[in-house]
Amino acid sequence: MQRKIIKTADGSTTIYLEDWDEHYHSRHGAIQEAFHVFIRMGLEPAIEKFNGNMRIMEIGFGTGLNAYITLLEALMLGLKISYTGVEAYPVEAEEWTKLNYGEELQVAPEFAGLFEKLHLTPWETPEELAPEFSLLKRKQFFQDIDEKATTDLIYFDAFGARVQPELWEQNIFQRMYDALVPGGILVTYAAKGSVRRAMKAVGFNVEKLPGPPGKREMMRAVKPAE
Repeated sequence: MQRKIIKTADGSTTIYLEDWDEHYHSRHGAIQEAFHVFIRMGLEPAIEKFNGNMRIMEIGFGTGLNAYITLLEALMLGLKISYTGVEAYPVEAEEWTKLNYGEELQVAPEFAGLFEKLHLTPWETPEELAPEFSLLKRKQFFQDIDEKATTDLIYFDAFGARVQPELWEQNIFQRMYDALVPGGILVTYAAKGSVRRAMKAVGFNVEKLPGPPGKREMMRAVKPAE
């Protein structure tokens, strides 16, 4: 499949899959989307709910952008995060080394090597990247996730339903529901009615929220507290 690095509207880069006409991040702004969907609408309410000590699972580790921003937030805010990134097809070094996230985020010199460190961390091996942040990358199909109440927050960042509809069906969201603790949160850029119905069918309380630039809405789903 043809893949190339492109610049999005906010100046940050992403990977474009030509055969699918699909981007890893919004072409309206990769960094803007990550901050809005996963930090503002996901991490920030989870910090309040779980007192800054939380277990996050990302569905679609991809370029590592969401993990990188979360790591930087953990360092700045003194959080304690255990982060699991699930990815069936890891991005190759020839691609992630061309992404400009550190430059666009204006990362302080002492944190400049953290994006590379995220990618060089071995798969299937937990690694502490900082006292505030540990990372486990799992090469795994989303259909094989089988955690039970081990996760506080899920970043659901799979490719869109237009190109991979099987990743947005009820059986996948049942696995997400099972993985979350009572009161756990799932955030995603998606807002399709079929996705919302699949989430609700497994028991999530779902709300539509304002979307990132270029997208009117997104969704946040919460597993009811016991």
